[in-house]
Amino acid sequence: MHPSSVHIWRRPLAALSLLALAACGNGADNDTADQANMAETARKLALETIIVDGHIDVPYRLNRNWVDVSTAAPDGDFDHPRAEKGGLNAPFMSIYTPAEYGDSQKATDHANAMIDIVERIVSEAPDKFAIAKSVAEVQAITDAGKIALPLGMENGSPINGSLDLLKHFHDRGIRYITLAHSKSNHLSDSSYDPERQWDGLSDFGRTVVQEMNDLGIMVDVSHLSDKAIEDVLETSRAPVIASHSSVRAFTPGFERNLSDPLIKAIANKGGVVMINYGSAFVTARANGYRPARTEAYMTYLDREGLDDTQKVREAFEKRYREDNPYPYADISDVVDHIDHVVDLVGIEHVGLGSDYDGVGDSLPTGLKDVSSYPDLVERLLGRGYSEEDIKLILSGNALRVWQQVETIAAEAQADAA
Repeated sequence: MHPSSVHIWRRPLAALSLLALAACGNGADNDTADQANMAETARKLALETIIVDGHIDVPYRLNRNWVDVSTAAPDGDFDHPRAEKGGLNAPFMSIYTPAEYGDSQKATDHANAMIDIVERIVSEAPDKFAIAKSVAEVQAITDAGKIALPLGMENGSPINGSLDLLKHFHDRGIRYITLAHSKSNHLSDSSYDPERQWDGLSDFGRTVVQEMNDLGIMVDVSHLSDKAIEDVLETSRAPVIASHSSVRAFTPGFERNLSDPLIKAIANKGGVVMINYGSAFVTARANGYRPARTEAYMTYLDREGLDDTQKVREAFEKRYREDNPYPYADISDVVDHIDHVVDLVGIEHVGLGSDYDGVGDSLPTGLKDVSSYPDLVERLLGRGYSEEDIKLILSGNALRVWQQVETIAAEAQADAA
């Protein structure tokens, strides 16, 4: 259940060679036919396979501006028609709480309100959506032709120091918790926060991880500092997930992404790394865009003798983007991250965590909304991945980890009985 060694899987060279040969020597008609066949294979595979996306920020988006996502929505990255077109049928709804709420009753109330939003989505379209609280429910809901909506809590601050609240959120359907977000909280240090008050997990954070194992809640290490991730792996009896993290090798110095040693450690624990699509997570060029803009802005304020106000900042950023267009990543860059994890630790330890509705307009070309999973599958086929391997990436790996977490919790509850 928790392998001590990692099986290394590599894309079959024969498949890659055949694809290259088809692209080079069989003429334009054959190339067009081959491409059409691959696109159709990809579409069928996406529509016939459960697709688990580890992180989609629909609730927070609807909290700011409610729209009916059971029909075509005028904006955002997710709605039912686009999800159906893309084959997405098990997106984890992010129950996100802003870090500035701190460890407080406000944070707890906000998390409950985000769950209320998902329940409203379901209550207004029960023929299209249902909340999933287990792997078995994901299967049953998708078998019934509905979209399963499992819940993942992004930021552990709503627990607010209480194991009773942890149990409360489990009862409401939370099946993973990202222990911290952009600031350190009472559980863990954050990769974004220079203040490392715990040098990893707090003592209570370790207790929460153990209780999550007992309840059957997956531990999510996205957003955590490197040391906190190491502490999680040391503390947890169950495999862990990174619900929406990419590979640091492509974005050197960006701690929010995972280093190769941490990817290996997560894999050795039996876990899964779910790749974030955001351009700043995917390429160094996009990752450096915002820091470069901030530096240019500070220089501008100093040169012009201006104060930092929202009006001044927004006007500067508009001009800056006109003069320096945002360097969007491409779908092929996202596949590069998948390749990297597979080549490093094996096909069994990678999945998808798009961060749709959570990364604004920074999504890569070719992956702009939830209708695009067939396009990603087509790229994977083109890289030589087999259909069975693609099924592992789409959902098999994530569901395996979730099932293992459920099994460990059931054993703990049986022992306590």
